[in-house]
Amino acid sequence: MPTESLSAAYFERLYAASEDPWSFASSRYELDKYDDTVAALGPHYERGLEVGCSVGVLTRRLAARCSHLLAVDVNERALSAARARCADLPNVAFARTAIPREYPARPFDLVVVSEVGYYWSDADLALTRDRIAASLVERGELLLVHFLPKVADYVRDGDAVHELFLTDERFVPVRGHRADQYRLDLLRRAS
Repeated sequence: MPTESLSAAYFERLYAASEDPWSFASSRYELDKYDDTVAALGPHYERGLEVGCSVGVLTRRLAARCSHLLAVDVNERALSAARARCADLPNVAFARTAIPREYPARPFDLVVVSEVGYYWSDADLALTRDRIAASLVERGELLLVHFLPKVADYVRDGDAVHELFLTDERFVPVRGHRADQYRLDLLRRAS
């Protein structure tokens, strides 16, 4: 397993080879996971942030729960596809952003980190955690969803991502569970 964060070039190669490298729009696994993801959320959030929106499949679903949703990704090809997929959703904005070096300077009451935490080095994951904690309003929520099997290209597995947040006193677990291949945890910013 690598120890450095996966580079923007890594994702550029993936999106150059396929418009939807993980089959987010067609995979039964992904679609069922998205159903589970949205079901874990509260009924409404004023300002949401989706980290690593890829081609915007989950973005569409999150938009129904947020008055304003900012969806970010490091890859412009992915963002172009996401913008097209969500063109009819006026409450969604997109930005090319390299988290954690860049992080939106605004408060959120929901941050979604789905299938991206294992791409970051230890230092970058810790910085991301700090920036999320600082950006969440009081009682704001963080939803983590990650694939569990080890992937050779990734810095860590999904459990390690979740444990870093669950052991941080700035976050309080609300609910969570493990499915066959992924883990989902909803946390709330401690007051």
